Amino acid sequence: MISRRLIFKLILALALIVISYLVFSRPNYPQLIPNMDKVGHLGSFFCLSLLTYLAFRPKWYLLTTTLAIYAVFIELVQSRLPYRSASLADFIADMAGVLLFYFCLWSYLRYFKAAKLTDSS
Repeated sequence: MISRRLIFKLILALALIVISYLVFSRPNYPQLIPNMDKVGHLGSFFCLSLLTYLAFRPKWYLLTTTLAIYAVFIELVQSRLPYRSASLADFIADMAGVLLFYFCLWSYLRYFKAAKLTDSS
């Protein structure tokens, strides 16, 4: 039987491949909404945070540090590509995605802790 963690590890690997492809390939789509790429960065790093958490259950500082290193790596590679550019705003959006994940996790855990307290009354 395949474990849930193995499934999340495989999905995480696939997500890393897809996200890396998207951030390193030549953009061939119009930017119809200003700063939409920032939303993409935020969403991508939210998903990477979620998948990493479900696959490995790392301490918050290990997950945050690992994804920060990946975000810096992305920006460094993009700074070398003639059709891309590095951006501090992209890095901030990446880290906002991680922060949003931890806020949602905290809210989720707090909700279920409160629900357990009220159910036992």
